[in-house]
Amino acid sequence: MKFRIRHIAMLVALMAAALPGCTLVDEDMSDCDTDFNLSYELRLVTNMTTEIKTQLNMDADVHVAAALENYFKNIFTDFAHDVDLSFYDVQADSLRLHHETHIMDANQSSYTLYIPVRKYMHVAIANLEDNPEVVLEQDEKCHKACLVQPVRKVVESQTTGVFSARLPMDIRDGVDQQFDVNLYMVNSASALVLDTLDSHIKDLKVYASGFATSFNLADSTYRFSYEPHVRALDIYTGGVPGTPACFAAVTFPSPDLPDAKSQIETNDPFVSAPADHSLWYYSVYATLPDGSVTETVLGVRLPLRPGQVKLIKAKVVTDGSVVPHVTADPYVGASVTLQWNDRPSWEVDV
Repeated sequence: MKFRIRHIAMLVALMAAALPGCTLVDEDMSDCDTDFNLSYELRLVTNMTTEIKTQLNMDADVHVAAALENYFKNIFTDFAHDVDLSFYDVQADSLRLHHETHIMDANQSSYTLYIPVRKYMHVAIANLEDNPEVVLEQDEKCHKACLVQPVRKVVESQTTGVFSARLPMDIRDGVDQQFDVNLYMVNSASALVLDTLDSHIKDLKVYASGFATSFNLADSTYRFSYEPHVRALDIYTGGVPGTPACFAAVTFPSPDLPDAKSQIETNDPFVSAPADHSLWYYSVYATLPDGSVTETVLGVRLPLRPGQVKLIKAKVVTDGSVVPHVTADPYVGASVTLQWNDRPSWEVDV
């Protein structure tokens, strides 16, 4: 009698193992694995082309516009080189239960995964591999996972358009499931176009500041933990004194207005009412023929949002100070310090 019971139990176990997925014999479905499909697509929402065409629409701007378009084309693109995929527990301490990385090299791609049946919070990130200025940290737990930039007084401009997405998922056994994941851009960019025709500067150095220092993946919020200056890249100088100069920086977004959604009734995500104070800045250091340095801090009262490009046009005058073009940038103010190299300030190698 004991042999017969044992023999029947072995047959049931063998039959269960032969069937796909899990059977009713299993009570804890979290021990069962199943396959499902994930489809990823990058959704690029940006004003990059419109901003360049609107702000640089004169014949004298054609070379600057071309240089900016060439620089931004690899940032504001819906092409993903690499993707990082994490699946987190929705209970307890939101621990990561499964992790994969893939080379995508496309706008969209699909993957078939085989992981245990349960509920997950899925987080996806694209284009981190070639961006040393953005690092994924504390990603073993969903509520702590974040994208951060180095903690330094001066940081470099980011080098890729970074995209992210999060999606609750309920993986079930015996059900054909397809999940569509749309990734959206988390960083932004700005540029400063300077008319140097009437100045006699020997050198220009430009820094951007006021932007977020990290991005929380679990709730898509930004943190402003410290105040670094981002070294703006010299995109175009023309090679001849007196020709326009253009500097650009790719950063996390600036602070936004607390009640921005209630103020603006528009489908354009980049239209905003101005703040009553500056939200982000460009600092310009102009070296004059006598070796003195003039510091100009340009404050911008319009927010810079994820996926957005903002161009500021200004003029460098004889004493090295920078004057915003009021007609083009009515929400940009300037603060000038002559002989800046004789005064205390944050450290910049001029």
